[in-house]
Formats: sequence, C-alpha cells, structure tokens
Amino acid sequence: MPRTGWGVVSTEAFFDSPILNSPYRRPERHWQLGDGGQPTGVVEHGRRRSDLTTPIPKPRSTRGKSAAQADIFADALGDIYDPTEIINGIRQAIDTWRELPESQWQVTPTTARLLRHWRSGEMPLPPFFCQIEAVETVIWLTEVAGKPEHKGRKAKLATAQRYWEHLFAANEASNPDLVRMALKLATGAGKTTVMAMLIAWHTLNAVRHPNSKRFSKGFLIVAPGITIKDRLRVLQPNDPESYYSTRHIVPEDMLRDLGQAKIVITNYHSFKKKDEVSLNKVQQAALATEPKQESDGSMLRRVAGPLMGMKNIVVLNDEAHHCYRERPLSPEEEKALKGDEKAEAKEANEAARLWISGLEAVKRTLGLNMVYDLSATPFFLRGSGYREGSLFGWVMSDFSLMDAIECGIVKLPRVPIMDNVEGGDTPMFRNLWEHVGTKLPKKGRAKSGFDDPQKLPNELLSAIDALYGHYEKTFDTWKEHGLGVEPVFIVVCNNTATSKLVHDNIAGYEIEDKDGNKRLMAGACKLFRNFDPDGVALPKMRTLLIDSQQIESGEAISAEFKAAAEPEIARFKDELVQRTGDRAAAEKIDDTAILREVMNTVGRPGQLGEAIRCVVSVSMLTEGWDANTVTHVLGVRAFGTQLLCEQVIGRALRRVSYRLNDEDRFDVEYADIFGIPFDFTAQPQTATIKPPPPMVRVEAISPERDDVEIRFPRVEGYRTELPRDTLRAEFTDDSTLELTPDLVGAAQTVNSGIVGEEAQMNLDHLADTRPATIQLRLADHGQDSGGNGRSSVEVRSAGSTIWL
Repeated sequence: MPRTGWGVVSTEAFFDSPILNSPYRRPERHWQLGDGGQPTGVVEHGRRRSDLTTPIPKPRSTRGKSAAQADIFADALGDIYDPTEIINGIRQAIDTWRELPESQWQVTPTTARLLRHWRSGEMPLPPFFCQIEAVETVIWLTEVAGKPEHKGRKAKLATAQRYWEHLFAANEASNPDLVRMALKLATGAGKTTVMAMLIAWHTLNAVRHPNSKRFSKGFLIVAPGITIKDRLRVLQPNDPESYYSTRHIVPEDMLRDLGQAKIVITNYHSFKKKDEVSLNKVQQAALATEPKQESDGSMLRRVAGPLMGMKNIVVLNDEAHHCYRERPLSPEEEKALKGDEKAEAKEANEAARLWISGLEAVKRTLGLNMVYDLSATPFFLRGSGYREGSLFGWVMSDFSLMDAIECGIVKLPRVPIMDNVEGGDTPMFRNLWEHVGTKLPKKGRAKSGFDDPQKLPNELLSAIDALYGHYEKTFDTWKEHGLGVEPVFIVVCNNTATSKLVHDNIAGYEIEDKDGNKRLMAGACKLFRNFDPDGVALPKMRTLLIDSQQIESGEAISAEFKAAAEPEIARFKDELVQRTGDRAAAEKIDDTAILREVMNTVGRPGQLGEAIRCVVSVSMLTEGWDANTVTHVLGVRAFGTQLLCEQVIGRALRRVSYRLNDEDRFDVEYADIFGIPFDFTAQPQTATIKPPPPMVRVEAISPERDDVEIRFPRVEGYRTELPRDTLRAEFTDDSTLELTPDLVGAAQTVNSGIVGEEAQMNLDHLADTRPATIQLRLADHGQDSGGNGRSSVEVRSAGSTIWL
C-alpha cells in the first residue's frame, strides 16, 4: 500500500471517501493523479496545485486499441501554454497574507470589516472557501499589491509588479483596449455569490472613500443569454431574493449604503447597434436615404441608461469564455474546420466580437475601472485563432472541478464505464452520438420530414429506458424520505426536430388518423407523462420542451397551465412589480417570460416550475441554468470538446443539500450521465441511492381549513371494448427477429465517476410490463411497418400468441 504525508492509504479508500476537505476551509488533502491523469488511490498532503492536467481516464473496459490521453493544451509543435505559475504564485502570497494579523492587512477599514464577516462563517449559508479566495485575489491585487494607474507603471511590491506585468501583457496580446482579470471557478461553485461579494466590496468602499479611483458604484453585468440574465437579478439590492439580504453577504448596517450602487444587467446581444431611425424598405426608397447606425453613446443610453454620467464603470462578465477578440486563422486552421464545426466557430466568433466590441464602446464612452471575468471554462474555443483549450492568460484565480469534487461542493458525475455490447472502444452510452447521429433528423422541426417518435433509433430508446429506470428508483427513494422536492432528468439534443421527437416519446403525444380521429400515444416514461390515463392533458406539465422554435411558435404555455398556475403567475408578477416598479409591464407579461420563469424555478416548491420532472432542450441547457435537483443527464448531440462536455454536465452538478456531516464535510451526491463523453472512471462499487437529508414539510391546517379540502372520486374499474375483427396469421421466413444488444442498444450499463460508488443502469424496471402489453405493442409496431396490410406478424410470449 502506498504511503503519503497522511500515512498508509489503501486503494479502496479512494472510492470509499471521495470528499476529503471541508468546503469552508482551505483544502488540506487531494487525490494523487498519475501521469495519464488517472487516480492512483493515494491521498497527498496539501492543496492541489493549479495546473493544466485534466483527469481524462479511459473506460474501464476497452475493446480495441486504446490511445494515450490527449493533451488538449499542446499545440501542433508540442509547446505547452501554462500560465498557472502566476496563479500558484498569487495563491501562495494570499495564503501568507491571510495569516497576518488584521493590523497588517493593508486594506481599508471597510474591506477589513467585510473580510471578517465573510471569514467568520456566521451566516445562514457562509461563502465557500473558494468564493472567498476568488474575492481575496481581487482585493489583494488591488489594495495590498496596488494596481498601477497605467500600464507599465511600477507597482509597490516587486512580487506584485510581476503579477501586474503579466496581467497587462496578457491583455495587451488579446484585449489591447481593456484590462480584464479572470476568476476560474468550477461549475456549481457559486460564481453569482462571488459577483455579489465583488459588488459589495466596490460599492461600500466607494461610498466611504468617494475620492478613491480604485472603487466604483456603477456596475454593468453582461450575460450570454436571457435565461442567465434573469437568474442574475439576485444581484440587484432591491430584488426579493437579493443575495445581499437573503445570504447576508454584507452586515445588516451596511445594506443601506449598498443601495447606492447602480447595477445594470444585460445580455451581450443588446450591444448590437440598431438604426437611429427605423425605416422599412418602402420608407427608405421614398426618402431616398440609407439607414444609419446609432452611435456608441446612443447604444449605451439604450443598454445602460442608469450608468450614463458615471465614470470608471466595473464590468462583470458571466460565462466570460464567450468574450474574446478572435485572431485570423492560418490556412491550415481554415482547412481543418469543416461542416458543423466551421459553422459553430463562425457563430461563436461573431458573438465574441459583438460582446467585446460592446465593452470597448463602454470604455470609450464611460471609462472602465476593471473587467472581471467569471467562468468555469475560461479557455479559447476552436476556430478562435488561438490553440483550442488554451487558458485565458489573464486568469488570476483557479478552483477546478477536481478541487470542487474533493471539497464536496458539487455532485460527482458518473458516466458509463462498461456495458454488455460486444466490440467498440467505449461503452455505447458513453458517446451515444456515434451510434445514433446519422439516424436522427439534420434540420429544424418544420423541415426534417421525420415526425414519428416511435421510429427513434433503438440505441437511443434503450438509453432513455435504462437511464429512466435509475431515475425511477431515485424518485421513489426521495419520495420515501419525504424530501418535498423531486429529482429532475434533462435531455440536451442536437436540433429542434430531435428535441420534439424525444419530448413526445418521453411525455406522450396525440396522433390523428386519416379520418381525423385523435388518440393518445402514452409516453414511454410514466413519471414524465403530460397526460393522465384518460388522455387528458395534465394542467401542470411534468415534461418541459424548451427551444427557440417552440418559444417563437407560441406553443410554450397552454391555457390549462396558465389556469392551474394562476397563483404562481400572480406571485411572479408581484415580484416583477417589486423589482421594477412597473405594474403595467408586469400585467402585460407574455408566454416567453412565463416559460423562462418556469425554467428558472424548476424544482422549487410553490413556484411555476415546481411540477417539472424532465426538461428537453437544444442548446439552452449548456450553461447558466441552476436547478440543484438535477440527477440524470442524457446527451443526444455531438460533443466536440471536453469544454462543452463540462458545460452540459455542469447543469447537474449543483448540490441539493448543504448540511455538514459529523466530519465537517458534505455527504456525496451523484449525477448520472449518458451520451456525454466526459471521461471519468472508477473502481466498481455496490451502488445505493442515497437521498439528501429530510426537509421540513408544510402540511395542511386541520380542522381550520377542512372546508377547502379536495377529495377525489374512487374509481372501481375500467371497461375496454375491443373490435370483433378476425385476425389471421400469414408467416414467412422473415417472421422471426432475434433481438441483440447491437440491435436495440445496451441492456446493461455500469456508470461510475472518478471517485465514489458505481451505479448499475439496466432495463429491469421494464420486467413488470405485462406480457400482453408487450405483445400488443409489437403487433402494433409490425402493423405500422408492414405497409399495405399484406404482411403478418406472429408475437409469442409466456405461452400465448398474437397474430396480426
């Protein structure tokens, strides 16, 4: 057995206790990774260094020649881009500074008060160590080291001068008109809380030190989309769920001064300049004029009106890996980009160009104090002109996904490591797209010509069944323990056509025959069905389909949902009035805004998204959606990079419970993943579904409210009348079909993470299906595929036979 600074450690300990550290203290231990990024089972003393090693283990069972771990950080010449020396140096300097007595902190009294408050832990939900460290990095560089007023001016300390020179050089190479500082925090580590802490630090110091140029009361928060923009409203001091009050980010007596902050939250799309005067083509022809774009000032008055007249604005970029100035591609890079990859790179570069151009306009018009970038993956994307996967050079703080796992801050992702399918290099459900990509529609919903959910590839249907079977067990366990919330299952698809097909297969849909008669096709997943047994749509849907085409088509919200959710919608409108003071706008709220609120409140009791158990989407689940009850993820699209894999899996990494156990750590929580080749591996362990700790349940008041009790009638039974048509059998040599895993997909899959317990994914839950039901479904399928009615099918099961 290996020896470490903590004594002898067996390999089994690596899997028995994946969480090594308290989330509220500096990490003291970490798991050793081998040369290939593989865990060795050894616990090492001290904190894990920030480096470019990512754990990309191979599947546990490989059936072909296995390649060595890919180095996504090496360029074509093999040179490694490694800015982490600066990150580790700053981390060490801050560790030393943190241990000094308060009299030697060299910060303002306001900053010292905030640091004492955050480090004390005397809050309902104290900041994690990684959150405090990210803010400490900014404070130390700004107040202790001292930011030079201009690039190139000598800083106060020799060591700090090196860090600022590096920061200025990195920005000069990529963002010559801006000074950006990036903070890297793993998905689920709480970037929004860090943003609130930065706003509080800047504002309170600006109020108390109005002549200081280091601080600002004006903030422009830029998000990559409307969904994230909605979520960030908690950064407004007057929001009903404001982090400053609900999470006690600042002491009570400081809340009043915090109200002096002017905060504008927008999405980067708003930087796109509009015409000064909106004219259609007829008006342009009549006036013989060409439309003229608005100026920087006009655009900023529209986007950030409350900030006009202020100087030294602070910008906070959420999901900042979308913001960069691309470089021209070499002929070799141009040639390497083809098809969808080329289109995606073009779209990403256009978005990045719009975002960074908007920030440059802010600097020219208002002036910038600093741009703070927050992201779990601050890496350059493919096609950006930089080497794919290279870290932004202006990253000053790093808390990686492995750090978050070892501190228990996030759920542990488990992916397939073996199955019962012969051949292939990896388990079928690890990279599902390789098996189903060519069998799915390539275009949008209206143009695909593929409209039968029952004809989805067998491998995909088996993946849904297997992952849903494990979800069902998780659902029952949570219900048995009376948690008051339900686990959530999400599906990320390649386009709107596929998302609609998957949604209908899971949740059910109506089909219409040639005579105009409609009948219900029940969803494959009982807990996700949007119809009751009588074929009536449930007032509150269980499965939500959300994509851009659906929102634009007006199919998002049904009248039944609006009626059933009337109290929640009214509460949502009241909150809008409280935030904006505009009651007229709240009363005119449209279905799109309601749908976004449903998305933002999935898994939250008493709110619009409370009843949602499954979410099917295209690209809206790649980032910025923070439901903490997600336990299962199915990817039905291509994943070109590990960065995209981490972004999608990140939707399932937020914990349900933040209650410490007797060892002052969090208990392990898991997220099971199919179809996303995010490479983790582990030693097989017996899987047990562990629910989060019990939650407080709110019961009905009796007898005071007995008069509003709702009772449902008792149904004694159902009567089914079958047609009297005679069925005759005609058999040929083609009447026999042997089902194999290669044909229908893996029937047994083992899911595991880099540490922790293993989970068995199988189709055992389908064993309860009545043989007659299976026979009828197969016969119906045979009839649908038989064409002109000349074909016949014989279905035999458990001694009985049905002919069609």
